[in-house]
Amino acid sequence: MEPITIIGAGLAGCEAALQIAKRGRKVKLYEMKPRKFSPAHNNEDLAEIVCSNSFKSNRLTNACGLLKEELRRLGSELIPIADEVAVPAGQALAVDRESFSRCVTCKIEENPNIELIREEVMQIPSMGKVIISTGPLTSDELSKNISQLIGANSLHFYDAAAPIIEKSSIDMNVAFWGDRYGKTEDAYINLPMNKEEYLKFYQALIEAEVVNLHDFEKREIFEGCMPIEIMAKRGEDTLRFGPLKPVGFINPHTHERPYAIVQLRQDNKEGSLFNMVGFQTNLKFGEQKRVFSMIPGLEKANFMKYGVMHRNTYIDSTKLLDCTYQLKKDNRIYFAGQITGVEGYVESISSGFVAGVNCCSDEKLIFSPQTMIGSLAEYISTPNDKFQPMNANYGILPKLDEKVKDKVERYQKLADRALNCISFT
Repeated sequence: MEPITIIGAGLAGCEAALQIAKRGRKVKLYEMKPRKFSPAHNNEDLAEIVCSNSFKSNRLTNACGLLKEELRRLGSELIPIADEVAVPAGQALAVDRESFSRCVTCKIEENPNIELIREEVMQIPSMGKVIISTGPLTSDELSKNISQLIGANSLHFYDAAAPIIEKSSIDMNVAFWGDRYGKTEDAYINLPMNKEEYLKFYQALIEAEVVNLHDFEKREIFEGCMPIEIMAKRGEDTLRFGPLKPVGFINPHTHERPYAIVQLRQDNKEGSLFNMVGFQTNLKFGEQKRVFSMIPGLEKANFMKYGVMHRNTYIDSTKLLDCTYQLKKDNRIYFAGQITGVEGYVESISSGFVAGVNCCSDEKLIFSPQTMIGSLAEYISTPNDKFQPMNANYGILPKLDEKVKDKVERYQKLADRALNCISFT
């Protein structure tokens, strides 16, 4: 039987390779390092961890904690390695980066079913099954070839995303539904601000700490999308004539026109997640929580995803892939990792797991959307004109049949339900 080709030996590619190999299939795993490095990589080993050494919380009331536990129970190859090389981090799973990458590399190199080929792939093979897991910094030549395969308008080269908030955490005693001038249906949640509230928010915003970008990211990102904190520094009223423009609104609680207004737009079909319109940002995550929680109505906001601005090659998976990460127009080809629009280390591993087990099976294995691994697969494969990369979060799971107000209790019940759905052989 012809070997399965995997392009890219990051977290997703290595998980996929090991899943395929333990099912008795041969794998050709291509990795361009050390012949060529992306701007963000410098370690010759596979599954290199770049930004943080944290795999996030182990608690089941944390979405990533649930995803890790699902993967452990399903037989992930990489999560146990992370557990083995863990370093003290409280309730979180943090790893020794170099030890993790070395252990993964050794496991790949020692597997008789995996042939590791250290060279750059510039063309997608025309025969046999292929998993493309080249990550957020896919090389230019391969990106061109992917564009030819899926269509140029379906490949994105940077991620400029606004924060996403859980609807149930928005104070609707302050917020109100409506659209500018009442022209269309009440599609937006609006957060009105008076002058004092706006000025305090504005001052905090322009003084907040930002993430340091690579030079290549600054050139590409800021030409395409202006971070809200940069826009704010152009003048005190710049935001009030831009994304926070109050024109066309009357606050139904006070019957007055707001001094400024923040709009939230529905982000998923269930209406449980809302996007902060115009709030693409490069602020550090902690600063986003601090500053954006100053907006009236968001004092207790639960941020399911923070805003990001960085170089990130990803495809419009909602139009291209099914929930097994298989390309709809060519069933030979699968995608996995951040190029699909999942964000995060564990999320990348989960996509590699799903793509790997499906790529070597005659029947599709579809995980329940009540699980975190299944809901992520469903999220990236469900039509969404506002699609942006997403981390694991409880907002993408179907709601419970019962209403549970306490967030921790609600998340625990969602986790219990998910783990009860996990069955795999």
